[in-house]
Amino acid sequence: MKTVFSYAKPYKFYIVIALILMLLELIVELMQPLIIASIIDKGIVAKDQEVIIQLGIVLMALSVIAFVSGIVNSYFAAHASQNFSFDLRQAVYGRIQSFSLAMFNKFPASGLITRLTSDVTMVQQVLYMGLRIMLRAPLLVVGSMIMAFVVNPKLAFYLVIVFPFLLIFLYVMVKKGVSYFGFVQKRLDRVNRIVQENLQAVRLIKAYLRGKYEANRFSEVAGALKVDTVKAFRIMEIILPILLFGMNLSLLAVLWFGAFEIRSGGAQIGELVAVVNYAMRMTGAFTMFSFIIMIFARAKASSERIEEVLLAEDVHEKDEVGEIKAVRRGEVRFDNVSFTYPETLQPVLENVSFHLKANEKLAIMGATGSGKSSLLQLLPRFYDVTEGTVSVHGRDVRDWSLRALRKTIGIVPQQSLLFTGTISNNLSWGKDEVVQEELADAAVKAQIHETVERFPKGYFTRVGQKGVNLSGGQKQRLSIARALVRKPSILILDDSTSALDVKTEAALWEKLDRENATMLVVTQKIRTAMRANRILLLEDGSISAYGTHEQLMKSSELYRQIAMSQQEEEVDEYV
Repeated sequence: MKTVFSYAKPYKFYIVIALILMLLELIVELMQPLIIASIIDKGIVAKDQEVIIQLGIVLMALSVIAFVSGIVNSYFAAHASQNFSFDLRQAVYGRIQSFSLAMFNKFPASGLITRLTSDVTMVQQVLYMGLRIMLRAPLLVVGSMIMAFVVNPKLAFYLVIVFPFLLIFLYVMVKKGVSYFGFVQKRLDRVNRIVQENLQAVRLIKAYLRGKYEANRFSEVAGALKVDTVKAFRIMEIILPILLFGMNLSLLAVLWFGAFEIRSGGAQIGELVAVVNYAMRMTGAFTMFSFIIMIFARAKASSERIEEVLLAEDVHEKDEVGEIKAVRRGEVRFDNVSFTYPETLQPVLENVSFHLKANEKLAIMGATGSGKSSLLQLLPRFYDVTEGTVSVHGRDVRDWSLRALRKTIGIVPQQSLLFTGTISNNLSWGKDEVVQEELADAAVKAQIHETVERFPKGYFTRVGQKGVNLSGGQKQRLSIARALVRKPSILILDDSTSALDVKTEAALWEKLDRENATMLVVTQKIRTAMRANRILLLEDGSISAYGTHEQLMKSSELYRQIAMSQQEEEVDEYV
């Protein structure tokens, strides 16, 4: 928890003020039984009305002080805890943004969402409650014991006789609570994952009529969450009855032996009332302990999960060298590159070598699972190579800082992803301080400008979540335009024209051929590959053929089969 609560340090002034006010409120509460005892013994028993009035006024004044202290304490506690949670959530989100893809494989998206939401909220609540009642409750118990000994040591002894046993019991229950609530948060991760998958695939679920099946699947994981939550709360519910039973035994002992002490002259009535009052306050504090332990247990489990993110060591994205000034030569080289995904044994790429000069275009072809997308992910250093070297602009990518390296690269992923906002927002997403003319120029090159202009609000048309209100082809062209806005020296297109018709794709490539950029294009279309300077054909992670279209037609049986099959398909379309 130390790492998590270090984010509260900037607000230590507010925390100290809140603690001082809480202590002031606590001192007033501990003084009240003492004053009441004096009112009884020196006022009521002695029949001194003046003492009763004076001490009554003091009691009322202290009550006002406690009331004001509580209100101001709440303000400072809320200020500190809310700012703490904001900073912590920002830190966790920033850490997630710095993750490599390998690290994302260790933390499922649903688990990260839970950490950013409910886990941060839980530790924020424990800070607030700590400044309000969490520290106040144990301090009230300890303070009440001390004050009881001040009033009458003999009666106080009967009050604290069961206290060591209650402390041991509380320690055991806290350990159990932390363990159980850790399971609860993991179950919550699974529920979030199911919900996330279902919302993303809602159209597919409806198309395949799998609503009932998915509802049953959700019911299963939600049921497991319910069972674990019930177990955790049952443990917590045991605490209060046992604490109250122990304290009530002590209270009975105080009353029983207190009566004997009064008769024998060993105690006054006011002293017995004060000790009983302190016992009642301890009992009231103990009633809060089950709630406090539950909050603490959940917060400890949540803080440990947050620390997993904050302290995770990411070996792939360390900027160990300074910024290297970006150049626009666009040269790309792979030298005997082999790659195996982290925590797997089977290599997805083996001994891949090729060289691209500035402004050349490489078409990458191959069957599903041949390693095409994996190869492209090594260029912006989403992953580090297992063997060999990948060089950009004449430098090993590991010698670049990630920021400088990725600023030179434009990427259009296989799955076009747009963000909620306007078309203009999405196009300018990859570049700071871009003007509208640049957006329009990139849209013209991507063959989407005229389509955007036909929308009622043009470039200020709202895009739904993931571009739900756009067609597949429109999303692909907007993704290409977004990459072109950056004016990259290297452009990566991962099967990014699959939804385009022949005419639109041909017009797009005519524009892209004039771009001052080296291009790596994953494609399944021979007519697209023919436009490239060279073609790289992958098979099971190794290079099956490499060269121009004419060279591969002569030397590669697999490439000839692909070319002939696509020619037959084109003929069939016109028959």
